[in-house]
Amino acid sequence: QVRLVESGGGLVQTGGSLSLSCVVFRSSFSINAMGWYRQAPGKERELVATITSGGSTNYADSVKGRFTISKESAKNTVYLQMNSLKPDDTALYYCTANLRINEFLKRDFWGQGTQVTVSS
Repeated sequence: QVRLVESGGGLVQTGGSLSLSCVVFRSSFSINAMGWYRQAPGKERELVATITSGGSTNYADSVKGRFTISKESAKNTVYLQMNSLKPDDTALYYCTANLRINEFLKRDFWGQGTQVTVSS
């Protein structure tokens, strides 16, 4: 069974940094892309950043220049380096992976989330 496990969340002051990581366990499927989403209380889940198997990245405007997504394909791991954190970055951060199940089917898998709290 495919499982995504995030780590690295925590409490940090405004202007501080945190690094998140996410490992895809028990996957024999190829990974098309991985990414991070976040959901703050009372708000919808939103895209933070994604990275494809080829290394192309995409960022939400709100985190451009502050967050960096990267991956280690050999370890089925994606990272999110978050710098210059703001209270608005406070949210539950979810890792996602888009896996190729077969020639015709791709499927998204999600982790349980890791909390990031930025104090003012």
